[in-house]
Amino acid sequence: MNPHPVLGIIGGMGPAATLDLMRRILERTPAADDADHVHLLVESNPKIPSRIAHLIEGTGEDPTAELVRIARNLEAGGATLLAMPCNTAHGYAAAIRAAVAIPLLDMVALTAARVAATGTGSRVGLLASTAVHRTGLYARAVAGHGLSVVAPTDQAALMDLIRGVKAGRAGAAERASLQAIATALAREADVLVVACTELSVLADGLAPGVPWVDSLDVLTDAVLAATLPTKD
Repeated sequence: MNPHPVLGIIGGMGPAATLDLMRRILERTPAADDADHVHLLVESNPKIPSRIAHLIEGTGEDPTAELVRIARNLEAGGATLLAMPCNTAHGYAAAIRAAVAIPLLDMVALTAARVAATGTGSRVGLLASTAVHRTGLYARAVAGHGLSVVAPTDQAALMDLIRGVKAGRAGAAERASLQAIATALAREADVLVVACTELSVLADGLAPGVPWVDSLDVLTDAVLAATLPTKD
């Protein structure tokens, strides 16, 4: 382990999810003083071209160049490790890795491994953007563990929630709506995965009694495992 690991966060997708990752890292770090916390370099750029417009609509600008620019800037600034709190943007992870010499934590692969480790069954209910479903990011990742993906019946309503968080709507009504979608999906799945970091902002108290994994929690755990000193 680097004696002074520095986490570079490729953020802004969206801003609330970036702040939520930082908050989770802060709250879960066992610290007695400032110096015990994780050193973060953050570029939260909400101007990164839309991943959905590029991947799904086919009309938007390719965000690869901007994602690579941010990754290189963070590396040049001293980052020893990268994290990107956006599941959809992991569709561009290969290009980012090819552009830098430091590792990028793979939130999708890590989450798939966490789900498999739960041993709760083979049907994974995926709460994610339409882009994640169509590109098969999670379908491929969980298939490697012998699992399959189940999609919500009302994906349009889920996308409305994602857009709502980006617009600053993350109150009780939005949480109740996500819980209703999750509860319906749980009837068809053995375990649920919150695979959109906008939805992670709403996911506290999700579907009581149903096993679920939050990809942003998984990324937080991976960050802490990679940056905090190990105990002898």
